Amino acid sequence: MKGKVYLVGAGPGDPELLTLKALRVLRAAEAVLHDDLVGPEILRLIPPAAQVLNVGKRCGQKKIVQEEINFLMVALAESGLRVIRLKSGDPMIFGRAGEEIEVLRRASVPFEVVPGVTSALGAAAAAEIPLTHRRASSALVLITAHQALGSEAADWNKLAGSGATLVIYMPGRDYSPVVAKLKAAGVKDSTPCAVISRATTLEQRTHRTTIERLEGAPRFAAPSLLVVGEVVRFADPVTLAQDFTLPVSIERGSELLTALFADFPSPLTHLTANEEPAA
Repeated sequence: MKGKVYLVGAGPGDPELLTLKALRVLRAAEAVLHDDLVGPEILRLIPPAAQVLNVGKRCGQKKIVQEEINFLMVALAESGLRVIRLKSGDPMIFGRAGEEIEVLRRASVPFEVVPGVTSALGAAAAAEIPLTHRRASSALVLITAHQALGSEAADWNKLAGSGATLVIYMPGRDYSPVVAKLKAAGVKDSTPCAVISRATTLEQRTHRTTIERLEGAPRFAAPSLLVVGEVVRFADPVTLAQDFTLPVSIERGSELLTALFADFPSPLTHLTANEEPAA
């Protein structure tokens, strides 16, 4: 009897950002194939009896090729196991889930996708940047630096010049090529941007700047991403006041299920409203 494969999003790092479904599925795992970027707090949720394999591909260094990952998923499921393909962020965004789904379909292996908080959403929330705003941007573009700079990015100039918020995954440590591409697309030097490293973790670092000054930004540790657009101004009330008028008041919502993860089995971080995690 065949088992089943779950393509599960582990979120950007903070274990509290796991969905309830991801947590339930992970705790019932019999085999787990996980990416490098899945943190130890989340890996500790895996049952001790489960088979666990790190199949990460990071910074150009591959422990295992995609074809081997595909083979392992199918072989483990065909042996009757409940297999978790655990990916950082959301499995359907830059996670090769589409390729893996094709393989599972061809092998007639049952599967299910469990979405997660993608890095763009987690990083923006942690840095207090609204990715869309009715006074600044009504569209959002997610792209990798490789796509932005490669030959396959013929339409990227139109997207970059449209006024949409751009979130560039894996911008690297040398921002010069990205800056050149943005300027060539018509993005103004004064456009605000933010580099966010290791979002939602204790090692998170955020640096706000402009396109003109981006090349001099700190070289933060990977994984990092770059947010480009007028929405970045909303993270800084001082900068915001120079170009926008703040609303008179903001109605606050009620507290939502604060005890939801009271029994969460790993240490959690509780930060005040404007506190940034420190190393």
